[in-house]
Amino acid sequence: MNQLKIFTILLISTLVLNAQEKEITIPQLWDGTFSAERLESIRPLSDSDQYTVLKIDRKKQSAEIVRYDYAKEGSGTALVSSKDAPEIPFFTGYTFSDNEAKILLETAVEPIYRRSKRAKYWVYDRATKKATLLIDKKIQEPLLSPDGQKVAFVYERNLYIKDLTNNNLVEITKDGNYQTINGITDWVYEEEFGFVRAFDWNPNSKQLVYMRFDESKVPIFSMDVYGNDLYQFPYIFRYPKAGESNAVVSLHTFDLNTQEKVSLQFPEEAPHYIPRIKFDGGDNSLIVQSINRHQNHLKVWRFNTKENSVDLLLEEKDAAYVDIHDNMTFLPDQSFLWTSERDGFNHIYHYASNGDLIRQVTQGDWEVTAYYKYNSKTKEIYYQSVEKSTIGRAVYAIKLNGKGKRLLSPEKGYNGARFSGDARYYIHTYSDETTAPVFTLKKTRDASTLRILVENKKLEEHLQEYNLPKKEFSTLSINGEELNMWMIKPKDFDPSKKYPLLMFQYSGPGSQQVTNRWGDSRSLWHKMLANKGYIIACVDGRGTGFKGAAFKKATYMNLVKYEAIDQIDAAKAFGDLPYIDASRIGIWGWSFGGHMASHCLLTGNDVFSMAIAVAPVTNWRFYDTIYTERFMRTPQENPEGYDLNSPINYAKQLQGKFLIIHGSGDDNVHVQNTMRMVEALIQADKQFEWMIYPDKNHGIYGGNTRNHLYTKMTNFIFDNL
Repeated sequence: MNQLKIFTILLISTLVLNAQEKEITIPQLWDGTFSAERLESIRPLSDSDQYTVLKIDRKKQSAEIVRYDYAKEGSGTALVSSKDAPEIPFFTGYTFSDNEAKILLETAVEPIYRRSKRAKYWVYDRATKKATLLIDKKIQEPLLSPDGQKVAFVYERNLYIKDLTNNNLVEITKDGNYQTINGITDWVYEEEFGFVRAFDWNPNSKQLVYMRFDESKVPIFSMDVYGNDLYQFPYIFRYPKAGESNAVVSLHTFDLNTQEKVSLQFPEEAPHYIPRIKFDGGDNSLIVQSINRHQNHLKVWRFNTKENSVDLLLEEKDAAYVDIHDNMTFLPDQSFLWTSERDGFNHIYHYASNGDLIRQVTQGDWEVTAYYKYNSKTKEIYYQSVEKSTIGRAVYAIKLNGKGKRLLSPEKGYNGARFSGDARYYIHTYSDETTAPVFTLKKTRDASTLRILVENKKLEEHLQEYNLPKKEFSTLSINGEELNMWMIKPKDFDPSKKYPLLMFQYSGPGSQQVTNRWGDSRSLWHKMLANKGYIIACVDGRGTGFKGAAFKKATYMNLVKYEAIDQIDAAKAFGDLPYIDASRIGIWGWSFGGHMASHCLLTGNDVFSMAIAVAPVTNWRFYDTIYTERFMRTPQENPEGYDLNSPINYAKQLQGKFLIIHGSGDDNVHVQNTMRMVEALIQADKQFEWMIYPDKNHGIYGGNTRNHLYTKMTNFIFDNL
């Protein structure tokens, strides 16, 4: 063999070896290197076989709404573009009026809490192709009237309506202040009931309904914001901790013709919570959901806002709690669809217009996980479920009479759908552990593929260069249950060796971490750690979701007791495996998962040698009313449940290595939790490590923060596990 051939072989071998040894760096996890392409803000248009997608170029500060035909392949047509029209500013969100004649463009967004924000809004008229600034102030939750002629919005806790035909501005409420809110929710509603806009237009655009929050009896919480000025300043807001007073909520209507406001009265005492309001089922048909403080008795009311009358449509009761959802759809005959877990699993039910049950449409020992749409022409309902696998999702069609069920997606992997206005087409989304997200346009009639809209082959090929290990899915039999789990082993795994184990979990009620879908940056971090010689595992224990109500609600009144037992027993089972070093088992988690990591380290101190708790609740008495009381009732009713399941009370039991991380600006899980945990550990004479990220909220991000955070956690794992 000549020297040239030898050199060539050595060069190829070196290149192959280098490719195999390519390693992910922590900064790459957060700089977009491994981000998958997706279709953003898909909006099916109701007046045609078309849909729109938002395309944003943040580097160039340009945005456009592009319209596509379902049936015809093409590059699409720009409905609105900031690139071609300098008078249209860079926008990051958009909404249509019901008649799709006007579009609200969202600009200059200023986040407040998890979902709330202030922004400036422009109204784009599709007929004139002109954009007009709605009001030269940052406002909240603007909503175009169905006829596209008016916009309702909230400014400084008061509700306004602007008439777009004459620019007349009407101030509906005037009492908004530090203890009264009109038209938007308070902190706890936003966080736990998942909505901010607390008003709605009736279908003929002549009436508005809104919620009013009286927060005068809600305790005030204060946290310092350090910022960059000479002095920090206190950020003050009302936050009802478990057992404390909630805001008093009332409902009101405003008639645009008469300018009159009417308070809506319930036929019994005013409900403690009103988690949903919307006009549906007719011009004057207002649907209101109410629920008691224990959240185990839900009522659905229909108000006739013209006649000022009210009827009870249906009730949901449970020994534990009833979940709040948006899966109520009125059909052309005014009957309606509703999802409920009243038979032990979440399913679709069909009710007559007066609330009488017609039939249970879906049934079985599996759960409907999303309701999509009803097709009045074919009388089909489209939904997502875990019928084939609790770690995946599949999309189905079923007739209103419960017959003729059809599968519209592959049985395996994680499937979703977004249907066209007339339901003749749908955009199918798919991913699994090894397949990055794929968006495919399909025909609903036979689930045939028209074309692939987005796929991420280049990303998959790029990741192959790093030779990352894959998640291995299985189940673990402990405590009378078959628990879903995944495990990641090093790429060069040797079953004759013993490896340290790091367990990850969240474990919150109804949650799920073990899914066969494309991973995120955290998943890549786990795989990076595995290639450094660790085994990573995740187990969804009792209390997690999509395996029936009994499994999910087994933890009622004793939040984290059984969840922690399952993680501790899972760690013991893993420790019995020949390739796991039982003396080197760690656990980590964020938020509820941080609470769990703390509780497991302290109550399972003979099993876990290390834990990382990020933004943890350390005492359930410190967390909010709606979430905590849903699963625990109040501290006054259930003091043992609170005290026995709060890690702050077990500080003396610390034996392993412990890292606590929190953002000082966390409005959700207050840094008070970590401060009190730290004090308990100090008084127990226990050594530990902790890190506070100044002014960062529950997500702990911004600038270099995530890079710093994951570097700190990585180093702690390397040093202590």
